[in-house]
Amino acid sequence: MPVDVEKIIQFIKQGNQDNVQIHLDDYNTENSQCFFFDVEERERRKQRELEEFRRNKVREYVPDSDSDLDSDENEDPNLVLRKRLAAALIWFIRMRLQPGVLRVCLRTLRIISRDRKALAPLITDNAILTLARLGGISALPTWPEEEEAEWGSSHSDITPENETETRPDNNGSNTQHTTGYRERDDSVCVSAACAKPLVSEGGLQFNPVNVTSNCNIGRETQNDRREENVRKDGVCGLLTRGKRDARREKNEEGEEEYDDGEVWRKEAMKALCNVIYNSPKAQERASILRLLHGLSERLKDGIHSSSPPSGQFYELRLLFLLTALRPELRIELRQEHSVSMLTAALEQCLEVCWGETHEVLTDLTAPPVCKEVTQHALEILKTLFNITYSVHRQEVDEEAADLYRHLAAVLRHCLLVPCEGEDRKEELQGHTVNVLSALPLQCLDVLLSVRLSEGSKESGGVNMDCVHTLLLFMEKRLDRGYKLKEKLAPVLNLLTESSKAHRETRHYLRQQILPPLRDVEIRPEQRNTLRSKLVRLMTHVDTDIKHCAAELLFVLCKENGT
Repeated sequence: MPVDVEKIIQFIKQGNQDNVQIHLDDYNTENSQCFFFDVEERERRKQRELEEFRRNKVREYVPDSDSDLDSDENEDPNLVLRKRLAAALIWFIRMRLQPGVLRVCLRTLRIISRDRKALAPLITDNAILTLARLGGISALPTWPEEEEAEWGSSHSDITPENETETRPDNNGSNTQHTTGYRERDDSVCVSAACAKPLVSEGGLQFNPVNVTSNCNIGRETQNDRREENVRKDGVCGLLTRGKRDARREKNEEGEEEYDDGEVWRKEAMKALCNVIYNSPKAQERASILRLLHGLSERLKDGIHSSSPPSGQFYELRLLFLLTALRPELRIELRQEHSVSMLTAALEQCLEVCWGETHEVLTDLTAPPVCKEVTQHALEILKTLFNITYSVHRQEVDEEAADLYRHLAAVLRHCLLVPCEGEDRKEELQGHTVNVLSALPLQCLDVLLSVRLSEGSKESGGVNMDCVHTLLLFMEKRLDRGYKLKEKLAPVLNLLTESSKAHRETRHYLRQQILPPLRDVEIRPEQRNTLRSKLVRLMTHVDTDIKHCAAELLFVLCKENGT
């Protein structure tokens, strides 16, 4: 039986935390695997129209596209309910809730945030800031009253009991403005800072006395303790965790969770990532609200701590999304010296051990890097590429060159370090190659300036382990034959430029790719060697790939076509 969303909204109105938690748990279970909410409804709507057409043999209007089916006049009632539920929850999570209740509310918001059509209550300044603060990002602006009122009047159907005052508006006339909750007596467990009004068109009213009906705080001590319950970030504090909330649980992904604080911080960041990814308006507001700055400060705190917080993955994912979707944020992040910050995060993630200058000690016999660490490293590498992709075209000073050499040494470690699973290792190498191809060519000499050890590949007394790994990676991508321009072009270009710059690299690659021919009766492209694969690539339909392969072979022949 489907969960009654209207009933959940009524429980939120009443502040009945126990019933909210129970029904939202059922809602989350029902929709945990739902990523495209409107597909079934759209199909049902098309089927109804088809049946009506068959009955009447005539149709007054034929929609030109699916977007016409989604007009406001025919808005899906379930979609309306999801929007109302999202608006109610954004209001509710700013109250003093039990940790378990907050966790389940944020999980519901994460599920709703997958639906692009239901994002209206989640793309406002207040919603973005609320989720960011609950996610642990504290260096953010405060909520202006004007933005509160605008948010509520536009999207929420939840109207707390409030009062009005008369203020002059822009044209000089007196206008009534909602000012917020008035705490009627000492039994209200809500702080004024957390209970600003969300005015709505729906006309529903909350009784703020019942919002935290589970509070068991004496009337005589409440005023003394109220300040303690308001967190520094402006979001109301939580009630003391009970036995039920303290138990170890598993989330939807099967991961064991011990700390409710970490659980709901993760959920808030997941929801915020969905909102930013799905809404250009949310991306714009996040840029204006300087969400990137607060996120950077949060990551710096994690880097300087003895161990990174467990929710750091979602902070890194959000940083990647912001830099991928907003070009101006890439420049801003680069100007804030974030290359060094992300390099330090990558070092911390992989537990890098340094030897001599610009030399990372890679123990190939060590246990492979686990999945969680690899995922963290991937997010860092993707963000690094976003902010450095154009650096190789620029002239860099000595200080910047030293920074990029330091980064290149860590990237060399990323290429060589063993990982759990070949696919995961290839993905890590792929993103590492992308970043290496973006760095200034003169900074890549650190890939070769590593001491030889037993079993190392060498050419002219120079360590070729990194070049050999790149060669194997290139051959693996060649054999896949999938998305060659996207997957293969970066490593082809990297090997080509490295061969031009370093004679030892060119000599080693020539030995591996263009060994002396033994049997001249068989044409090169008919063999299954690496040379033959590259020769066949020279006839590829994609001009860019064809030129990349041809240039690499040309450089290996000392740029002599005869």
